[in-house]
Amino acid sequence: MILKRIAFRKTWSMVLIALTFCFLIQGFGAAVPKAHAAVGSKTMVGYWHNFDNGSGFIRLRDVSPKFDVVNVAFAEPAAGATNGTIGFTPYNYTEADFKADVAYLQSQGKKVLISIGGANGQVQLASAQARDNFVASVTAIIEKYGFDGLDVDFEGHSLYLNAGDTDFKHPTTPVIVNLISALRTINDHFGTESFYLTMAPETFFVQLGYSFYGGSCISCDNRAGAYLPVIDATRDVLDWLQVQNYNSGPITGLDDQFHNMGTADFHVAMADMVLTGFPVAKNPNRFFSGLRPDQVVLGLPANANAGGGFTSVSEVHKALDALIKGVQLPGYTMRGNAGGYPDFRGMMTWSINWDRFNQFEFSNSHRAYLDGLSPPMPDSVPPTAPSNVIVTSQTATSVSLSWTASTDNVGVAGYTVSYGTGSVTVSGTSAVIGGLTPNTSYRFTVTARDAAGNLSPGTVIAVTTDAQGGAQAWAPNVGYTSGDEVTYGGKTYVCRQPHTSLTGWEPPNVPALWQMK
Repeated sequence: MILKRIAFRKTWSMVLIALTFCFLIQGFGAAVPKAHAAVGSKTMVGYWHNFDNGSGFIRLRDVSPKFDVVNVAFAEPAAGATNGTIGFTPYNYTEADFKADVAYLQSQGKKVLISIGGANGQVQLASAQARDNFVASVTAIIEKYGFDGLDVDFEGHSLYLNAGDTDFKHPTTPVIVNLISALRTINDHFGTESFYLTMAPETFFVQLGYSFYGGSCISCDNRAGAYLPVIDATRDVLDWLQVQNYNSGPITGLDDQFHNMGTADFHVAMADMVLTGFPVAKNPNRFFSGLRPDQVVLGLPANANAGGGFTSVSEVHKALDALIKGVQLPGYTMRGNAGGYPDFRGMMTWSINWDRFNQFEFSNSHRAYLDGLSPPMPDSVPPTAPSNVIVTSQTATSVSLSWTASTDNVGVAGYTVSYGTGSVTVSGTSAVIGGLTPNTSYRFTVTARDAAGNLSPGTVIAVTTDAQGGAQAWAPNVGYTSGDEVTYGGKTYVCRQPHTSLTGWEPPNVPALWQMK
């Protein structure tokens, strides 16, 4: 995906010439809605570099908040292209810090996926053992780092079709069959409700299948359309397809005209193909059915450094106007639904790092466009309950508490500590409750709230205040109420007004708060 496959792009024109000798093929499939809901009304996906290629390193927790989904790129083969074992080591991170940053993004309502493949990640599951190695190693990576799902970014020669493998609905090529089996096994392991499965193929492996199919054509590249059987066989568990509309040669659309990168026409024509469906290799008996609009994401480079086919903001918005609102382009009319697809899922970019390098043009401009399409989805999901509530200190008249932060699908706005008829509201994960009665049992309940006002379940801790004795030594971070007595520097002081003490507010320094007895 990075400055991808220079040699591959150089040979594109030669491939097109060879492809003119191909035969054709195709099939039929029915979409079954995936059970769990979308991340948001419109999704913005970005790839995060697990390396530094000149675009600069960014910690995960510092990724622009405009992105809903962060794909960590990449996990790669750990024992060669054909072994199937996948490895992943966080770049420029300790393991603990990386896990913490993944959890931090998730606490902000983001989804974090591990992407496998990329330009250097050739993965060929040609045997059952390779398939099993893939399943075991990918499952272990997802569980170890707490990823929300898997993005399949197989490129180069990872997928291909053997000669005679002509029916995309019933593939026979081992690298195709084993990948389908592996993806369904991984999805079943984690459960469709909570696991995200996405794919990021190049146009060569998807839309080119309208003109040529690698298993049925003569003297053509056997990789043409090779993603189609994988997409079709997993469409019931596929969250979205984000074809890379960049680093591509000219592609024939449903209008039987060539379309070139970098224009609104190209993006609309490419999306229209996967939304409408098409006869594979123009064979009416092999029809690839269109995906649901919420399963389609527009894949774009963040700037000219990120890949060939960079498209200006204005051209991208023309494409989105056509796809979502039905504002037709003069050069291309959608075949599937000329009125547009209001449920179109959103946008993807390679990459988050190049977006920052380019002063956030992609994320700022396109997030504003997407947010302007419709009001945000109402937030009805409450935060999780605070955990590990503990007493950090106490006196006869005060108790200090702390706890582990809650998480929320959007973000936690603050916390409330309730006790009897009283309550204290704080923004952080600690609170000091003053004005309590000595030698008295209290039950403190800590709840989290989000910006929409949703409240988490409460967490129960019981505390008995200290018995009233002589004056206690003054200390910072303690809640004092009127009449409390403290000692400081060998003298006794009486509290004049309720407050929480801070370093620097020692009784001799703040006569407005303390009066010497």
